[in-house]
Amino acid sequence: MHILDIQNVRKSFGDNHVLKDISLTVDQGEVVSVIGPSGSGKSTFLRCATLLETMDSGTLKYMGETVAAMEGDKIVYTKDLKKVRGYFGLVFQNFNLFPHFSVMKNVTDAPISVQKRDPKEVKETALQLLASMGLSDKADAYPCQLSGGQKQRVSIVRALAMKPEILFFDEPTSALDPELTGEVLKVIKQLAEQKMTMVIVTHEMAFAHAISDRVIFMDGGVIVEQGTPRELFEGTKQERTRQFLQNYQR
Repeated sequence: MHILDIQNVRKSFGDNHVLKDISLTVDQGEVVSVIGPSGSGKSTFLRCATLLETMDSGTLKYMGETVAAMEGDKIVYTKDLKKVRGYFGLVFQNFNLFPHFSVMKNVTDAPISVQKRDPKEVKETALQLLASMGLSDKADAYPCQLSGGQKQRVSIVRALAMKPEILFFDEPTSALDPELTGEVLKVIKQLAEQKMTMVIVTHEMAFAHAISDRVIFMDGGVIVEQGTPRELFEGTKQERTRQFLQNYQR
């Protein structure tokens, strides 16, 4: 059973056809990187998969359960979106932490208030996760007191605290300088080693090459090519992929 199964997705904004028939499955423990030029549809695809955008057409399933499907010529979403949102976590490029909450409250608020989990258990989990990210001493700090790399690690902890089946990252390092980028990529690499299922939209080519089970190259709203890092980076069959990768020295 696929954790994520998204088929024949189309999405337009006015006359701009951003996604043109995108299909993708992700299995348990798989790390999939999505690369491509700006405007290729990568972030829109991620937003459709995580219910931040409504698809124009297609089907979306999590854990074998249908979340959205076509009925006639229109798309219909399941009524139980709260349950569906529990399947995935999302880490944004600009952190999206609540500025008026401490780190601990940022991490524990949703598991307690949305998932109705035991506050004691949630706090213990949060402390363990913060420790694993080297943030034990930041539990009582506020976002304004953290570096960009620390904020991004807190946002990863916040996503993990929900115990998702799959984690999505949207350009997780694009707001960070090179030194802080390394911090965050190291954390994502650790998650990959722990077999966390992840979909990562990234412009860090060397990282995508090193960490991914599969790399998807998108351009112009379609998946041009996909394969193992070796197939894509070293043996691409597509001229468009080759042109794009020429701009990146590994």
